[in-house]
Amino acid sequence: MHTNKIYRKALFLCAPLLLLSACVSAPSYQTQVQSPRVDTASSAPGTIGENAQFAQMQGPTMQEYPESRIAILLPLSGPNKDLGNAMLNAAQMALFEVGYPKLKLIPRDTQGTAEGARAAAKSATQEGAQLILGPVFASSVKAAAPIARRRNVNMIAFSTDWSLAEDNTFIMGFLPFDQIDRVTRYISQKNFRDIGIIAPDTGYGQTVSQEFQKAAMQNGIMISNNMSFPARTANLAPAIEQFSSQSSPNMQAVFMPTGGEQAQAIANLLSHNNLPPRKVTRIGTGLLDDPALAKEKNLEGALFAAPAPQARQKYEQRYTQTFGQPPLRLSTLSYDAVALAATLARRGYDLNLGGPAFDRNALTNANGFLGIDGIFRFRPDGIAQRGLAVLSYRNGQITIVDKAPTTFQGLQ
Repeated sequence: MHTNKIYRKALFLCAPLLLLSACVSAPSYQTQVQSPRVDTASSAPGTIGENAQFAQMQGPTMQEYPESRIAILLPLSGPNKDLGNAMLNAAQMALFEVGYPKLKLIPRDTQGTAEGARAAAKSATQEGAQLILGPVFASSVKAAAPIARRRNVNMIAFSTDWSLAEDNTFIMGFLPFDQIDRVTRYISQKNFRDIGIIAPDTGYGQTVSQEFQKAAMQNGIMISNNMSFPARTANLAPAIEQFSSQSSPNMQAVFMPTGGEQAQAIANLLSHNNLPPRKVTRIGTGLLDDPALAKEKNLEGALFAAPAPQARQKYEQRYTQTFGQPPLRLSTLSYDAVALAATLARRGYDLNLGGPAFDRNALTNANGFLGIDGIFRFRPDGIAQRGLAVLSYRNGQITIVDKAPTTFQGLQ
């Protein structure tokens, strides 16, 4: 369908629903944008959890609120356009389902490059964006952040590079720190005391390995074997054979911060070297949050921490019904970010703050927020903290073995 025809259709669907949902401003790029179905707006699960209290607050009616503008910077063209457009679809869903009509979304294409992100941030701030969501990639975040900072605009990036968090830049991507802390506390409660580590020699692998060692020490767990392997090697057999031969006979589990085919290969080779899952439990990070891996017999019983899947599954059903295909995993980030922005925009006016509550104090609310991926909040350093469930592979399925918390009370 031609873009102009789609945009006219979007205007037609939005116009009679101004009091129930928000419309999206015309994009400045060529992409197919469909209007989400709006019959779920009043009952959509998984949205930010503060909306119910708005009706009890004093202040002007919603119709009197000024328009709040947020930009979303995504790779809508280039090699990562499928990801970018899936995240834009999710952002539009959030606008309709949260149902705050005074929020205008300004999509901008980063093209997946630093130069594109810089131009997108400049364009968005010139159009009056009061909050920027995105970009996705670290190089894009680095390029866009100075533009936002000069305009005194906060930015919630979808990157997983925690080193980019600073005064006006918040990192919302799924990070390994909470995952490690959560799963380590759980296995300690289950009396795991002797664990080995085998990690790729990447920056991620080594950082996560070090974090796991710290968490293990804090939880009374001994690391009896610690080994890294060349991440780019096509033959993992020698490394796994060496690891297995050096492992303690009392080793109860192995921490392997990998995913995809690499996780599958390591699990198979561990079993081949007399370390099957019934003897040595596989423990991982959120990289194991993959239904395809749950079917691998040599990963049976694997443990990892990740957002509880129930709300996401309902979101995936609604997304698929709306757009005709399932969403990409990272699309929940843009959904939750837009829902958060809608909540804070209205909260600023409901509390007579004179504008949307997009400031640092509001974003770092210690009570946090409830999204599709569970509770989350931004720490004072700008890094997202999440309340995670402990999940396991059981009979080819991902199963919750320890529920996610519903509040940050009691969590550091």
